[in-house]
Amino acid sequence: MENIASAQISETRLIQFQAHGETHVALVLDSDTVQVLEIRGGTYALAQRAIQEERSLRDTIKLLKENEQVSYQGLVDAGALLPPIMHPDPAHCYVSGTGLTHLGSADTRDSMHVKLNDPHGTLSDSMKMFKLGLEGGKPHSGQIGAQPEWFYKGNGSSVVPPYAAIPVPAFALDAGEEPELVGVYLIGPEQKPYRIGFALGNEFSDHVTERQNYLWLAHSKLRYCSFGPELRLGEIPREVEGMSRVLRNGNPIWQKPFVTGEENMCHTFANLEHHHFKYPQFRRPGDLHIHFFGTSTLSFADGIKTMERDELEIWSPTFGRPLVNPLHFVPSEGHVAVTPI
Repeated sequence: MENIASAQISETRLIQFQAHGETHVALVLDSDTVQVLEIRGGTYALAQRAIQEERSLRDTIKLLKENEQVSYQGLVDAGALLPPIMHPDPAHCYVSGTGLTHLGSADTRDSMHVKLNDPHGTLSDSMKMFKLGLEGGKPHSGQIGAQPEWFYKGNGSSVVPPYAAIPVPAFALDAGEEPELVGVYLIGPEQKPYRIGFALGNEFSDHVTERQNYLWLAHSKLRYCSFGPELRLGEIPREVEGMSRVLRNGNPIWQKPFVTGEENMCHTFANLEHHHFKYPQFRRPGDLHIHFFGTSTLSFADGIKTMERDELEIWSPTFGRPLVNPLHFVPSEGHVAVTPI
């Protein structure tokens, strides 16, 4: 079987949308035209078929009957876009991530180098973890490298579609974007994980809570998130550049370029994937995994505090259209009581 994650870099990108109560998957032809694929069940069904028939995703797409072409912008305007892949049962979709994976800008790298090599300095737990990645996050092919920081974000119900509002809980102390690469995986028969492709993601975290005590990292990550709108099949370039912006009333109040991809990381994708899927409970056939790979660019680091209806925009030419999500601050639910039965 040709590996679903073909070594050849391809521009093949997919989106999902809803029409007449059904989920459709479409091939992106250009910036405003998509080709609907003749398959029921969306991208998840497409990936299942590729695995079952022992074909690559690209070959499986070629076999499908061509359907009508529709306007990409029309789908956006109609609010019809969905995440580029979903599990039919959100409880069978894991959303997780790895942190302290990125090297950052040249200035950040220089300052990190000074701290890590100061014989009189005391390293924080975070710096120790980062140093482990620098020293052992890129092992030779087939070997096991350093274990990264890992966190859980929720199941599929925590994923918000592109252009839809991200809910901010009343107990949150911050609502900050995190522009990241996302790996999308489907577990096939015999507990074998398959990478379907990559997407842009907004991992979205509560950085104030996290900074108060690093043991609250788990709490800070249990938030909604978004990824897409496009899922790129196959491998991606070793260096990916993009732009992250916060818009208020349509105008940017903050923007900054970001870099990602293995060239800008202290871990390989293969090493991060191993340390996620080494756990048997994450290799249950049929389960879907959405995994965020980390970032080094945050508006929070520059003192930005987001507000109701602010829009978070993440864009990279590697992934087509930008990922955009407004914010919605929800009222407090009050005390959540448990009822004995």
